[in-house]
Amino acid sequence: MKKVCFLIGNLSSSGGTERVTSLIANEIAEEDGYNISILSLVDGKTPFFDLNPLISIHSLYDKKISFKSNFLSTVWKIRKFLQEYQIDTLIVVDTISCIFTVPALIGLKIKHICWEHFNFINNNGVKLRDFSRKLAVRHCDYVITLTEKDKNVWLKNLKNIHAQIINIANPCPFPIQDYRKEKNTKTVLAVGRLTHVKGFDMLLEAWFQVNKLMPEWKLKIVGDGEDKLILSEFIKRNKLIESVVLVGNTNNVSKYYEEAEIFCLSSRFEGFPMVLLEAQAFGLPVVAFDCETGPAEIVEHNINGLLVESGNIIGLTDSLLELINLSNIQYENMSSNAVKNSTRYSVNSIMKQWLTII
Repeated sequence: MKKVCFLIGNLSSSGGTERVTSLIANEIAEEDGYNISILSLVDGKTPFFDLNPLISIHSLYDKKISFKSNFLSTVWKIRKFLQEYQIDTLIVVDTISCIFTVPALIGLKIKHICWEHFNFINNNGVKLRDFSRKLAVRHCDYVITLTEKDKNVWLKNLKNIHAQIINIANPCPFPIQDYRKEKNTKTVLAVGRLTHVKGFDMLLEAWFQVNKLMPEWKLKIVGDGEDKLILSEFIKRNKLIESVVLVGNTNNVSKYYEEAEIFCLSSRFEGFPMVLLEAQAFGLPVVAFDCETGPAEIVEHNINGLLVESGNIIGLTDSLLELINLSNIQYENMSSNAVKNSTRYSVNSIMKQWLTII
């Protein structure tokens, strides 16, 4: 029985990282010969996403602490956990945690996999992540990037690479829907944490213009985060209360995909935007900023959606209006192409790649 452990920040969080970790862990747990555990640095005792009951859940600390002050004790706790549970393979879900796992694994015969969820150019405002990436390529066995483009950026920008850097895309967490999407709901959907990197401020600026021409349409944003107050104030100030709904977090996001007609991704940066796969599985044509990595590998311009120059709010406005005004036949074609594209990211296909390295 091969024992595999995922190390994550907090399994109780509701972000895309937690979603895909839960999905991959669930799938591996279904395979014969694998024992799966998930270790959160903090909390994580109540997973936000459903987990296979065969997966064991653990936590280093019950509540937030200063990892700077508790660096050595964190390294020690991780090492003791791996030894106690006789872990064969450790998958570090965020590269920044390699600052703990690299020293924790010294002298231990444990396969060390670093799973990157951001693109290389974006350190998410944490310079320590840049240092952690250098540690990862020197000391891990594998570094997993989400796109081929990002893999090449890693290879180009880092030296003394010991790890094998390979590209494994995230799988689509939803099965392909078998109903035909119809153009009738007058709803644009966006999903993600309410943070600066997700660009919902730019989406609202674009929507302010869309609303002038299409006042009967609604924008629903699913997610929560530190920018909620800023976004709410923009909505009130610009009299968009009847047009924009901040839904908050939900564990039934499929309901919103089913009810929507168009999906919009306004991110400043992405690693591999799983929400685009989810939207396409539900037959939603997509409007997306063509940020550095991710969208262009999923969205084929004018085939299953529209790509917009990154940060171009006028372009985002125009593209939203273009999809809103598609004829029924044009919409059905784009919807059908979206569904076809999402089949490339089926769980079975992605799992085969994971099983070859763990």
